[in-house]
Amino acid sequence: MIDAVTIKAQVSKPAIGQTEEALLVKHAQGGDLAAYDELIRRYQERIYATVYHMTANHEDANDLSQEAFIKAYHALKTFKGDSSFFTWVYRIAINKTINFLKQRKKRPQMSLNDLDFNAEHDPDLVALISEKTPRRDLNLCELQEKLNEAMQKLSHLHRLVVTLHDIQGLSHDEISKIMDCNTGTVRSRLFYARQQLQAYLSDYLK
Repeated sequence: MIDAVTIKAQVSKPAIGQTEEALLVKHAQGGDLAAYDELIRRYQERIYATVYHMTANHEDANDLSQEAFIKAYHALKTFKGDSSFFTWVYRIAINKTINFLKQRKKRPQMSLNDLDFNAEHDPDLVALISEKTPRRDLNLCELQEKLNEAMQKLSHLHRLVVTLHDIQGLSHDEISKIMDCNTGTVRSRLFYARQQLQAYLSDYLK
Protein backbone atom coordinates (compact mmCIF):
# COMPACT_ATOMS: atom_id res chain seq x y z
CA MET A 1 0.00 0.00 0.00
CA ILE A 2 2.74 2.42 0.97
CA ASP A 3 6.45 2.28 0.26
CA ALA A 4 8.41 1.51 3.39
CA VAL A 5 10.24 4.82 3.36
CA THR A 6 7.03 6.74 3.95
CA ILE A 7 7.15 5.64 7.55
CA LYS A 8 9.99 8.12 7.93
CA ALA A 9 7.46 10.95 7.86
CA GLN A 10 6.26 10.65 11.42
CA VAL A 11 4.58 14.04 11.46
CA SER A 12 1.54 13.39 9.35
CA LYS A 13 -0.52 15.76 7.26
CA PRO A 14 -3.27 17.51 9.22
CA ALA A 15 -6.63 15.83 9.10
CA ILE A 16 -9.07 17.16 6.53
CA GLY A 17 -11.97 19.34 7.68
CA GLN A 18 -15.00 17.64 9.12
CA THR A 19 -17.31 19.06 6.44
CA GLU A 20 -15.13 17.84 3.59
CA GLU A 21 -14.67 14.46 5.26
CA ALA A 22 -18.41 14.07 5.83
CA LEU A 23 -19.08 14.84 2.17
CA LEU A 24 -16.55 12.24 1.03
CA VAL A 25 -18.05 9.67 3.37
CA LYS A 26 -21.56 10.43 2.09
CA HIS A 27 -20.46 9.93 -1.51
CA ALA A 28 -18.56 6.75 -0.58
CA GLN A 29 -21.64 5.36 1.18
CA GLY A 30 -23.52 5.97 -2.05
CA GLY A 31 -21.07 3.79 -3.94
CA ASP A 32 -18.59 6.42 -5.14
CA LEU A 33 -15.29 4.51 -5.13
CA ALA A 34 -13.32 7.62 -6.04
CA ALA A 35 -14.53 9.28 -2.84
CA TYR A 36 -13.44 6.31 -0.76
CA ASP A 37 -10.10 6.21 -2.55
CA GLU A 38 -9.63 9.83 -1.53
CA LEU A 39 -10.32 8.99 2.11
CA ILE A 40 -7.78 6.18 1.91
CA ARG A 41 -5.21 8.44 0.27
CA ARG A 42 -5.54 11.04 3.02
CA TYR A 43 -5.39 8.66 5.96
CA GLN A 44 -3.45 5.57 4.88
CA GLU A 45 -0.05 6.94 5.87
CA ARG A 46 -1.13 7.64 9.45
CA ILE A 47 -2.84 4.26 9.74
CA TYR A 48 0.20 2.48 8.31
CA ALA A 49 2.60 4.32 10.62
CA THR A 50 0.63 3.33 13.71
CA VAL A 51 0.28 -0.30 12.66
CA TYR A 52 3.97 -0.50 11.82
CA HIS A 53 4.99 0.74 15.24
CA MET A 54 2.68 -1.83 16.78
CA THR A 55 4.01 -4.75 14.71
CA ALA A 56 7.59 -3.68 13.86
CA ASN A 57 7.11 -5.33 10.49
CA HIS A 58 6.50 -3.55 7.18
CA GLU A 59 4.73 -6.45 5.46
CA ASP A 60 2.36 -6.99 8.39
CA ALA A 61 1.69 -3.26 8.55
CA ASN A 62 0.82 -3.14 4.86
CA ASP A 63 -1.48 -6.17 5.12
CA LEU A 64 -3.25 -4.98 8.26
CA SER A 65 -3.70 -1.44 6.90
CA GLN A 66 -5.23 -2.78 3.70
CA GLU A 67 -7.49 -5.14 5.63
CA ALA A 68 -8.65 -2.27 7.86
CA PHE A 69 -9.69 -0.12 4.89
CA ILE A 70 -11.38 -3.08 3.22
CA LYS A 71 -13.32 -3.87 6.40
CA ALA A 72 -14.23 -0.20 6.79
CA TYR A 73 -15.55 -0.09 3.23
CA HIS A 74 -17.77 -3.14 3.75
CA ALA A 75 -19.07 -1.64 7.00
CA LEU A 76 -19.38 1.89 5.63
CA LYS A 77 -23.17 1.87 5.57
CA THR A 78 -23.17 1.26 9.33
CA PHE A 79 -21.07 4.37 9.96
CA LYS A 80 -23.38 6.89 11.61
CA GLY A 81 -20.98 9.78 11.98
CA ASP A 82 -20.95 9.74 15.79
CA SER A 83 -17.18 10.19 15.50
CA SER A 84 -15.01 11.28 12.60
CA PHE A 85 -14.34 8.76 9.85
CA PHE A 86 -10.66 9.02 10.74
CA THR A 87 -11.32 7.98 14.35
CA TRP A 88 -13.63 5.19 13.20
CA VAL A 89 -11.20 3.62 10.71
CA TYR A 90 -8.30 4.15 13.13
CA ARG A 91 -10.17 2.07 15.70
CA ILE A 92 -10.81 -0.68 13.14
CA ALA A 93 -7.11 -0.81 12.27
CA ILE A 94 -6.04 -0.86 15.92
CA ASN A 95 -8.46 -3.64 16.83
CA LYS A 96 -7.26 -5.74 13.89
CA THR A 97 -3.66 -5.13 14.90
CA ILE A 98 -4.22 -6.04 18.54
CA ASN A 99 -5.96 -9.26 17.52
CA PHE A 100 -3.10 -10.02 15.13
CA LEU A 101 -0.51 -9.48 17.87
CA LYS A 102 -2.41 -11.75 20.25
CA GLN A 103 -2.32 -14.51 17.64
CA ARG A 104 1.32 -14.07 16.80
CA LYS A 105 3.28 -16.47 18.94
CA LYS A 106 6.80 -15.24 18.43
CA ARG A 107 8.09 -11.71 18.73
CA PRO A 108 9.72 -10.57 15.47
CA GLN A 109 13.48 -10.27 15.32
CA MET A 110 14.60 -6.66 15.07
CA SER A 111 16.93 -5.80 12.22
CA LEU A 112 19.13 -2.77 11.82
CA ASN A 113 17.78 -2.55 8.28
CA ASP A 114 14.22 -2.38 9.57
CA LEU A 115 14.58 0.40 12.13
CA ASP A 116 12.35 3.32 11.20
CA PHE A 117 11.50 4.72 14.59
CA ASN A 118 13.03 8.03 13.47
CA ALA A 119 13.95 8.99 17.01
CA GLU A 120 15.49 12.24 15.83
CA HIS A 121 11.98 13.58 15.27
CA ASP A 122 10.47 12.19 18.47
CA PRO A 123 11.44 14.90 21.01
CA ASP A 124 9.64 13.31 23.95
CA LEU A 125 11.40 10.00 23.48
CA VAL A 126 14.77 11.60 22.79
CA ALA A 127 14.35 13.63 25.97
CA LEU A 128 13.57 10.41 27.81
CA ILE A 129 17.10 9.29 26.97
CA SER A 130 19.11 12.49 26.81
CA GLU A 131 17.99 13.89 30.15
CA LYS A 132 19.05 10.67 31.84
CA THR A 133 22.56 10.49 30.43
CA PRO A 134 25.49 12.90 30.06
CA ARG A 135 26.07 11.61 26.52
CA ARG A 136 24.51 14.29 24.33
CA ASP A 137 26.11 13.02 21.15
CA LEU A 138 24.00 9.87 21.03
CA ASN A 139 24.33 7.72 18.00
CA LEU A 140 20.87 7.91 16.45
CA CYS A 141 21.07 4.45 14.93
CA GLU A 142 21.84 3.00 18.33
CA LEU A 143 19.09 5.07 19.91
CA GLN A 144 16.58 3.89 17.32
CA GLU A 145 17.56 0.29 17.89
CA LYS A 146 17.21 0.54 21.67
CA LEU A 147 13.89 2.37 21.43
CA ASN A 148 12.49 -0.19 19.01
CA GLU A 149 13.53 -3.05 21.25
CA ALA A 150 12.07 -1.31 24.30
CA MET A 151 8.81 -0.52 22.50
CA GLN A 152 8.35 -4.17 21.57
CA LYS A 153 8.52 -5.09 25.26
CA LEU A 154 5.52 -2.92 26.13
CA SER A 155 2.02 -4.36 26.22
CA HIS A 156 -0.13 -3.77 23.14
CA LEU A 157 -2.11 -0.96 24.78
CA HIS A 158 0.92 0.82 26.24
CA ARG A 159 2.80 0.55 22.94
CA LEU A 160 -0.25 1.98 21.21
CA VAL A 161 -0.62 5.01 23.46
CA VAL A 162 3.08 5.90 23.05
CA THR A 163 2.76 5.49 19.28
CA LEU A 164 -0.34 7.67 19.04
CA HIS A 165 0.90 10.42 21.38
CA ASP A 166 4.69 10.59 21.09
CA ILE A 167 5.06 9.47 17.48
CA GLN A 168 1.80 10.38 15.73
CA GLY A 169 1.35 13.53 17.79
CA LEU A 170 -2.33 12.98 18.62
CA SER A 171 -3.87 14.74 21.60
CA HIS A 172 -5.09 12.93 24.72
CA ASP A 173 -8.67 13.64 23.64
CA GLU A 174 -8.15 12.17 20.15
CA ILE A 175 -6.49 9.10 21.63
CA SER A 176 -9.32 8.60 24.12
CA LYS A 177 -11.80 8.44 21.23
CA ILE A 178 -9.66 6.01 19.26
CA MET A 179 -9.00 3.76 22.26
CA ASP A 180 -12.55 4.18 23.57
CA CYS A 181 -11.52 5.28 27.07
CA ASN A 182 -11.38 8.53 29.03
CA THR A 183 -8.47 10.97 28.89
CA GLY A 184 -7.45 10.08 32.45
CA THR A 185 -6.86 6.51 31.34
CA VAL A 186 -4.85 7.74 28.36
CA ARG A 187 -2.65 9.88 30.63
CA SER A 188 -2.07 7.06 33.11
CA ARG A 189 -1.23 4.57 30.36
CA LEU A 190 1.18 7.05 28.80
CA PHE A 191 2.85 7.72 32.16
CA TYR A 192 3.19 4.00 32.87
CA ALA A 193 4.50 3.28 29.36
CA ARG A 194 7.19 5.93 29.71
CA GLN A 195 8.18 4.54 33.09
CA GLN A 196 8.49 1.11 31.51
CA LEU A 197 10.60 2.47 28.67
CA GLN A 198 12.94 4.07 31.18
CA ALA A 199 13.23 0.78 33.00
CA TYR A 200 13.91 -1.20 29.83
CA LEU A 201 16.54 1.35 28.79
CA SER A 202 18.19 1.56 32.21
CA ASP A 203 21.26 -0.45 31.19
CA TYR A 204 21.74 1.75 28.17
CA LEU A 205 21.47 4.90 30.29
CA LYS A 206 24.23 3.93 32.70
